[in-house]
Amino acid sequence: MDLRAFFPTLTLLFAFLCPSPSFSAVDKKTAADIDREIEKIRTEMVKIRRLIHMDPQLPGREQETAKIVAARLAALGFDVKTNVAGSGVVALLRGSLPGPIIGLRADMDAVPIQELADVPFKSVNGGVMHAHGHDLHVAIALGTAYVLNGLRDRMKGGVKFIFQPGADPADADLESGASRMIKEGVLDAPPVNLILGFHIWPETLGHVYSAPGPILAASDTFEINIKGKSAQASQPQEGVDAIVLAAQVVNALQSIVSRSVEPTDPASLTIGRIEGGTKSDLVADRVRLEGILRTMNDGTRRKVQRLMEAAVKGTTQAFGGDYSLDFRQSIPAVSNHPELYASLLPALNSASGDRPVQTLGPQMLADDFSFYGRRIPGLFFFLGAKNSRPSPAPLDSPYFNPDERSIAIGIKILSHVILDCLEQQSRISDSAADIK
Repeated sequence: MDLRAFFPTLTLLFAFLCPSPSFSAVDKKTAADIDREIEKIRTEMVKIRRLIHMDPQLPGREQETAKIVAARLAALGFDVKTNVAGSGVVALLRGSLPGPIIGLRADMDAVPIQELADVPFKSVNGGVMHAHGHDLHVAIALGTAYVLNGLRDRMKGGVKFIFQPGADPADADLESGASRMIKEGVLDAPPVNLILGFHIWPETLGHVYSAPGPILAASDTFEINIKGKSAQASQPQEGVDAIVLAAQVVNALQSIVSRSVEPTDPASLTIGRIEGGTKSDLVADRVRLEGILRTMNDGTRRKVQRLMEAAVKGTTQAFGGDYSLDFRQSIPAVSNHPELYASLLPALNSASGDRPVQTLGPQMLADDFSFYGRRIPGLFFFLGAKNSRPSPAPLDSPYFNPDERSIAIGIKILSHVILDCLEQQSRISDSAADIK
């Protein structure tokens, strides 16, 4: 049975299948076994992380990282598929007991930043760096595969490990890795019932940050081409100055969020690049603007896009110019399935020990994990990895250097959550079969 079709109804069973907020399906013996399995691989996963960190690859070019991942998973005896959506790797771990399939996604790509951090495993690829922590994502997901492989005799169902390329495409014309992998069937054969995702976060080491509902913004990159008419600067009345139009367009766009969106509804509109003009004594006939729109809900997203079109059209055509407005890459907002979040919160808290899950307010960051969440229920969380320096560097900094102890912590949390989730989904499946 493909439970995805029945999930809206079956989620009502969560309240009955999880009778206590402190309940977790991972017993003390299993928890101890998870800890022992982690100790076996802790050092190796750090080595793998450093190897990946030294040789980062931009979105769509992660072949070397993919080779490392695929080789390790194949050695474990997993069913491994390579070259998915370019350089993606998908591996299936089946437990010894029947049950549903859960997906775990880890992104592999680096970003175009020159690393300046003083570490012995510094990037050897000029202008490319793992400044988003995706190297740790790979190590954590791979380590989780190792741990769960050692516990497969008590697993109900299986886990599909999704090592994804191109989560942060440097070129706005590129399709995101998640979208491509979905089109190539990563959620099918066998079908994935729900999916987990995570991201390193430069906050307190070991703390988990998440919340039900929307937590990360939708991201829409856009390009505006303003068309005027060239003329000599000595006779500006003969032309239509595209630079002047562009200046007015920028001002009009900046007023949309501040005056047309509710103050309590997070939204951000940024013009990050302007190009135009050819000579100092010529009225410019063309100007190109590039920017990005971030919103937290689809209604606001559509409204702002509609107002942007109206503002650009009204401003340019009122003075005899013309325009084109193209949204070049769109990533939906990441929204945690509320019932799934509630059902897995005890496991998150249990695995975190004395560090209960911290409620995360809406963040204007974006992540293409949202594409999975549009297809099946998903849970996404952040894992604190701030190092002990007085002023640790944030994401996207050339000095970004997360604490590697977060690798073992992440493996433990995911192992607990996945086993707990498989147990819950198996009980839901059994209950649905009884009802039928």
